[in-house]
Amino acid sequence: MEKFEHEYGAEQIQVLEGLEAVRKRPGMYIGSVSVRGLHHLVYEIVDNCVDEALAGYCTHIHVTLEPGNIVCVEDDGRGIPVDIHPKTKISAAETVYTVLHAGGKFGGDSGYKVSGGLHGVGASVVNALSQWTEVTIQRDGGIYEMKFERGKTVEPLTRIGDSKKTGTRVRFLADDTIFETTDYEYEVLENRFREMAFLTKGLKISIEDLREETPKKAEFHFEGGLISFVEFLNKNKEKLHPTPIYIEKDGEVPVEIAMQYTTSYTENIYTFVNNINTIEGGTHLEGFKRALTKTFNDYAKSHNLLKDKDANLQGEDIREGITAVVSVKVKEPQFEGQTKTKLGNSNVTGIVQSMVNEALGSFLEENPSVAKAILEKCISAARAREAARKARELVRRKNALETTTLPGKLADCSSKNPDECEVYIVEGDSAGGSAKQGRDRRFQAILPLWGKMLNVEKARADKIYGNDKLNPVILAVGAGIGSDFDISKIRYGKVIIMADADVDGAHIRTLLLTFFFRYMRPLIENGNVYLAQPPLYKLSKKGMQDIYCYTDEDLDRAYKELAEKGIERDQLGLQRYKGLGEMNPEQLWETTMDPANRILVKVTMEDAIKADEIFTILMGDDIEPRREFIEQNAKYVKNLDV
Repeated sequence: MEKFEHEYGAEQIQVLEGLEAVRKRPGMYIGSVSVRGLHHLVYEIVDNCVDEALAGYCTHIHVTLEPGNIVCVEDDGRGIPVDIHPKTKISAAETVYTVLHAGGKFGGDSGYKVSGGLHGVGASVVNALSQWTEVTIQRDGGIYEMKFERGKTVEPLTRIGDSKKTGTRVRFLADDTIFETTDYEYEVLENRFREMAFLTKGLKISIEDLREETPKKAEFHFEGGLISFVEFLNKNKEKLHPTPIYIEKDGEVPVEIAMQYTTSYTENIYTFVNNINTIEGGTHLEGFKRALTKTFNDYAKSHNLLKDKDANLQGEDIREGITAVVSVKVKEPQFEGQTKTKLGNSNVTGIVQSMVNEALGSFLEENPSVAKAILEKCISAARAREAARKARELVRRKNALETTTLPGKLADCSSKNPDECEVYIVEGDSAGGSAKQGRDRRFQAILPLWGKMLNVEKARADKIYGNDKLNPVILAVGAGIGSDFDISKIRYGKVIIMADADVDGAHIRTLLLTFFFRYMRPLIENGNVYLAQPPLYKLSKKGMQDIYCYTDEDLDRAYKELAEKGIERDQLGLQRYKGLGEMNPEQLWETTMDPANRILVKVTMEDAIKADEIFTILMGDDIEPRREFIEQNAKYVKNLDV
């Protein structure tokens, strides 16, 4: 990797402001104090290491989760500068860890060519939100160490030995008085580091979890870069062409793109700026989409592949089945929001568009068989889109002729305020009947579903409109589907899936979640989808209030507590609920629908890439990955009725 030749000393560390507010308002700096914010601490330190790799100086990053949820991040970069900073009069290293927005990434005379860490909150916030932090630096022939407690220096930078190596090691323990949990999720970190390694060709990132008796570890190193990334994303999908299309160009804004078409009906485009996942897209995504639409339409017209000479394929037609990764490096990125989710640099649109137009146009001319296969799919998608439009209009006309545009089986609530309204999508008519009788009619609506639902993983949108199982869901939610979906039009703030705790119930939940993920994804991203948790058991005894247990652990705990009161197991009646229909309306309200007592699980999407993979495995055509998934995860299944 080419090294960015530039001075990197104390004078390159620029101080912007102090650190006082971080501990008082941590959410302003890391988004939340939940497990997501906890992981953000690790990402900030690792991002700094990746910036060293982007500058050409770091080849290996090693992350260790030590017992007690201590995190250790070590790299072989240049090491943080240790000389005295001219403004703060303390070492540059201590400045980086104690002053907010102090680092080597600001201004044209910085120590980095491009950086993902610039708009991050940096090492100082990680330090401020940790019980303690230890930093060891190897640089300039020496080994240096400094220690902090809750952001304050307890041992200033001190030379403790000699070394010919370079690099930085950071160990920290997140502050349990600030975070809701300090228990890191290995799989979440593993997925993030795999993604980082894909985006930085040649960089090795390893993670090791030493918290359990049996350690976990993984190592990621991809010389193929984005090509390897796309191949990984499509590993369980049928490909239209065997090798991803790869585009790379250096310049004012270096651009790297890999893309491949599959036989699926959904598009998956992931965008990054300086290795930061821009989940809301931005100007680089806009440029890519424009170029994709123009290039394929130009090719189709010049080769007489479109019957109507004046017709153009629409962008959604051309993107059906595409998996693409777009990565750009921007010297001074402008992001919307502190969390870096949308790129705003206007000049990037034209740069990406021009580059893709030229490179993709040449590729299509040089690979006519691939071009033909992709365009046949695009044209098929256009026909399906038109069929979907007709089906949608047919449904609208049909509804307009009826007295209401809401599905007939929906028992709506009286309130029209989406913020307080919720709809229960209930499996089966019998459970639906109990739910209708037991609900609070003011804010709870009930939509019963019955029979086998459509697996949307294997169907286009034209098959969904008019489907007697899914159309009631579309009408009830009220915000459309696919590209027409408008989150501001949802009729209910909570969409709650309530299904039996058995195999059929799990299948229905998966089918509905697949539908929401593929065609109403903002509903999940916005936190509007929930899973109801009906009880598994009821313990009863004459003269005693019934006790409901939601897990086997709850049941064991209840038995133990009752035994302490002198009530033994053989004195109790035990009912195992196998279906919602076994509960009367009062029981269903008390256990599953009463906001004061119920348990709801919010469906969240921490990682869109992982979510896409899981839905493809569970609901796609390929059987072997599904078998492997079941074999690997069967040990985690509880309460499975056979």
